[in-house]
Amino acid sequence: MNDLVHQHTALSDSDLEWLHLLVSEWQLLSDLSFADLVLWVPTRDGTRYVSVAQMRPNTGPTSYQDDMVGHLVPRGRRPLLDAALDEGRIVREGDPEWREEVPVRVESIPVRREGRVLGVIARNTNLLTVRTPSRLELTYLQSASDLAQMIAAGAFPFPGQQVDMDASPRVGDGLIRLDAEGSVQYASPNALSAYHRLGLASDLVGHHLGQVTAELAPSRGPVDEAMVKLASGYAPRETEVEGNGGVIQLRAIPLKPKGTRIGSLVLLRDVTELRRRERELITKDATIREIHHRVKNNLQTVAALLRLQARRMDSVRGREALNEAVRRVGSIAIVHETLSQNLDERVEFDEIADRVIAMVAEISPGKVECRRTGRFGILDAEVATPLAMVLTEVLQNALEHAFPPGERGSVEVSAVRGDQREQSRLLITVQDDGRGLPEGFDAKRTGNLGLQIVRTLVEGELGGTFDMVPVPAPGRGTRVVLDIPVRAQK
Repeated sequence: MNDLVHQHTALSDSDLEWLHLLVSEWQLLSDLSFADLVLWVPTRDGTRYVSVAQMRPNTGPTSYQDDMVGHLVPRGRRPLLDAALDEGRIVREGDPEWREEVPVRVESIPVRREGRVLGVIARNTNLLTVRTPSRLELTYLQSASDLAQMIAAGAFPFPGQQVDMDASPRVGDGLIRLDAEGSVQYASPNALSAYHRLGLASDLVGHHLGQVTAELAPSRGPVDEAMVKLASGYAPRETEVEGNGGVIQLRAIPLKPKGTRIGSLVLLRDVTELRRRERELITKDATIREIHHRVKNNLQTVAALLRLQARRMDSVRGREALNEAVRRVGSIAIVHETLSQNLDERVEFDEIADRVIAMVAEISPGKVECRRTGRFGILDAEVATPLAMVLTEVLQNALEHAFPPGERGSVEVSAVRGDQREQSRLLITVQDDGRGLPEGFDAKRTGNLGLQIVRTLVEGELGGTFDMVPVPAPGRGTRVVLDIPVRAQK
C-alpha cells in the first residue's frame, strides 16, 4: 500500500498512517457486512482511482475472485465512487451489478480524516446466497451500518488504538451488542458459550454486561469498577477476564454513528486452552532453566572439591592434572550457567568464549595476553558444550607449552561464521607467537591428553576437522584451526 500511495496519490504520511490504521481494523467491517471491501484513493491528478487495499469476508462468499489491489479506474466509470468522494456521504443507490453471473450489491463509504475525504471504500456484497436473515445476521448488518457511518464521519478507526488482528477477537469468535446503558441487546451463541465457561448460569440478554463480568471475575472488592466500565463499552479497550477456570478475551468498540454513543460492540474469544498451554510452556521453560542452574551448581561443587584436593597433593604433576580437570569442569559449567538464563536451548557463544579465555588466562597472569576477534554467534547447546571444552583445551595447551616461564607473548582466538540457509560453517583459529611445534609433531597422532580430547570432541561429537600447524614464516608460533558445521543463525 505504501508504494501505491506514494506512486499515484498526493496523500501525506499522516494520511497514509490513517489508512494503515483503517486497514488494520476493517476485517471487522467486512465480516459484519458479509461483504468484500476495496479501498480506492484518487490519483494525484484527480482523473483516476487506484485500489490500494482489499479485504474478503470470513462470514460469507467473496464478490471478487481476483486481486484488485493496484487496479486503476478512470473517474466517471464508477459513479458511486464519484458521489461518495464528492459529496462525502455513504452511497447505496443503484441496481446490483452482475459479475460472472453473480449479482453484487455495491455501496461506497467515504473515508474521512480531519474533515477531508481521503478515499472511498467500495463494499461489495455477493447476493447469490441471500435468504431471510437471522437475528445474528441482522445484528451484524446493523453494527456494520453504524461502523460505516463512523468511518464516513472520521470517528473510526480510533486514533492511537492500533489493533493486532491476529491476536484480537474476531466477529466469529463471539459478539455482544450493548445499548447506551451497557445492557445486552444481543449475544451470539459463541459469546454466550464463552460466558458460560466463566460460570454464567443464565442468559445475557437484558443484563448489564459490566456488572455480570465483574461478578464472574474475582476481585478484591465487591465489584471491580474498572471492569464494569470496560465491559460496558464506554471506551475502546481490550482486556482478559478470568474466572471459574476459564479465560475470555474482551474487546469493546463504542458505536457513535452520529457523534453520540448509542451502544457498543463487544468482541470476545474463549482463550482458556491457549492460556493453559502458554502456562505449561512457561512452566516447562522454567523447569529447564532450573535444571541447567542446578547442573551448573553441581559442576562448580565438583570443581571446588577438585581444587581443594589439588591443594592437598604433594605431587606437582598430580596437582597440575587436577587443576586441568577444574578448568574442564568450569568450561562446561559456564555453558550451563548461560543456558539457565535463556528461554531456548541456544546460546550466544561470544560471552562464553570470553569467559573461557579469562578463566584459562589465569594460569599465566600478566605474561601472556589473550584476546578474541570475530564472532561465534548463536549456537545450539549440543554444539556449545563440547566447543567450550575444546576451546579450553586448546588455550590451555598454548599457554602451558608455547611460552617458557616468564616470557611474554600473545594468543589470539578468531572466529568466522559463514551462514548458508540451514547449514553454516564456523571457522575458529587459535594462534600464538610462542616457540612453535617440535620437529616431527603430528597433531593427528601425537599430543597430550588435552589434544586427544580435542580430536575426539571435534571429529567425533561436532563432526568437524582439527589441525595444528606452524605459523608461516616470517612469523613464529603455532596455529590451531577448527572447522565445525553448525546450524545457521536466525
